[in-house]
Amino acid sequence: MSPSLTLQSLPLFPLGTVLFPGGVLPLRVFEVRYLDMVNRCHKAGAPFGVVSLTHGHEVRQPGAEQEGFAPVGTLATIESLATPQPGLMMIRALGGQRFRISASQRLKHGLWIADVDCLPDDVPVPVPPDLEDAARALRKVLQSLPAKLPAGEEPPVRAPWHLDDAGWVANRWCELLPLPLQLKHRLMDLDNPLVRLELVGDLLTKMRIA
Repeated sequence: MSPSLTLQSLPLFPLGTVLFPGGVLPLRVFEVRYLDMVNRCHKAGAPFGVVSLTHGHEVRQPGAEQEGFAPVGTLATIESLATPQPGLMMIRALGGQRFRISASQRLKHGLWIADVDCLPDDVPVPVPPDLEDAARALRKVLQSLPAKLPAGEEPPVRAPWHLDDAGWVANRWCELLPLPLQLKHRLMDLDNPLVRLELVGDLLTKMRIA
């Protein structure tokens, strides 16, 4: 997708999480405003935008404040969709390109749409020698995950692994570490993948992980 691409009326899904490029996002969808949106996107093979909540709630509540969300988000493409019962969809979406919102609007039934400018993908950067511990530690974590998951549950990180790429390693650690939402978003918002990995490396050192 071209870095200069502008998307108009992109449907948004404000969530209490951060979706990173290359990440996996399982969602349980039951609100009418999102059921229709997800169905349309799935049929058209079109993405929706995942943005992190700054205030408000994922599920609309009577009398609650209106949702507020970060200006930078990530395109999500639906990989799989199941409808186990009427009014419930279980989807698995994949993180794509980041975007910046230029204008947004809340429709009558509560769905947010936005005009967005897509941001450039991370430039592939090799993991430098002083940060190779972060890549090695991530490999160990990813190799151990399947044994810890319930039967039939898919790992939160999909193959292939790009453990030699600074941006990919940083993004996967950002997903796996128990970091505050605001910090995760700040890391996702960084344009330099090497700086992102350096900051993640500092966090791993403080947590005595690597």
